[in-house]
Amino acid sequence: MIKISINDAQIGMVTAEPIKTPLGQILAMPGTPLTRQLINKMKLYKVGSISIETPSDAAAPQAGENTVKRDKVKPVPKTRAHEMVTNIQRVQASEEFRGFQLKYLTCINQIKDTFDKICAGEKFLDEASLLTAVIDLSASCGTTIETFDMLYNMRTIADPLYSHCLNVGLIARMIGRWLHMEKTNVNTLTIAGVLHDIGKCKIPDEVLNKPDKLTDEEFALIKRHPQFGFDLIKDMQIDSRIKRTALMHHERCDGSGYPSQIDSTLIDDFAMITAIADVYDAMTAARRYRAPLCPFAVISSFENEGFTKYNTKFLLLFLKKLASTYQNNRVMLNDSRICNIVMLNPHELSRPIVRFDDGSILDLSTNREFFIKSVM
Repeated sequence: MIKISINDAQIGMVTAEPIKTPLGQILAMPGTPLTRQLINKMKLYKVGSISIETPSDAAAPQAGENTVKRDKVKPVPKTRAHEMVTNIQRVQASEEFRGFQLKYLTCINQIKDTFDKICAGEKFLDEASLLTAVIDLSASCGTTIETFDMLYNMRTIADPLYSHCLNVGLIARMIGRWLHMEKTNVNTLTIAGVLHDIGKCKIPDEVLNKPDKLTDEEFALIKRHPQFGFDLIKDMQIDSRIKRTALMHHERCDGSGYPSQIDSTLIDDFAMITAIADVYDAMTAARRYRAPLCPFAVISSFENEGFTKYNTKFLLLFLKKLASTYQNNRVMLNDSRICNIVMLNPHELSRPIVRFDDGSILDLSTNREFFIKSVM
């Protein structure tokens, strides 16, 4: 293994250690061959140097490895994990994913450039250009489940802040279309979702990306980002609903949100829609203290406490549409059994009826010791 400058990286070299951005985000795992796209991505995220394998790495035995000729080892049987990995690899190897990835990174670069300009004091927003890029990305997915699959597989590719803002914009756009909003309103809602967290640009990176638990003072600073965001865009010539979304997306209908603890009578509809998209994307992403939650775990969380905190009309529509996208999909239960969703329970969407490969049926709403652990 040797360490080289990113400027010396060549196509075909193989990574020996995880490649991380200066913020600690993993761009590639050990054993990944370098491609032109990966090299460009590392340069984009200002990766200075990387460790690559040398020819001797593959040939030399590892410390403690027995070099005596061994008997032929039987292949490891495929497990449920193999099936899940294969599905992820299938998505990532598809032509559709490669096209989506290029458009996604184009959007990320545009969002980053937009945020940088606004944070530097620029008062003009090229809304048309930003919207065109996001619409083009949205249109590249044929179905809702394709969109969620693509977003899941983009988690480690782009900066967490910008990818979250883009994801929220895309999800908010879907909700707007499900509500049969007029096209202009859907477009405005999309921009509101993309800009909702712009205030986080005013939070120091060492706080925003801190791997350890935040102090009370740091958490209080994080909670100021809605006000920071509103202050950044309040004087811009853009729809007022975009401004209110930046300010109100952490407010809750029961008055438990922040920064102003206002109730549902004062919260903008666009902010309430964006809040649902924001929480969904955050809960399905990995955090330093937990693994990403599967969609049905998020649905369950919303069902348990969401209807007092979020607009009931918007939330119920979102949950119904989200659950219905996984009709007939394969899922894994908490006991590792694989099954198919055959019928949704309209009174408890997180607990559908499932069918196993042997034909047996299980109603998760009445057999509460079982639940969906992951979508496959």
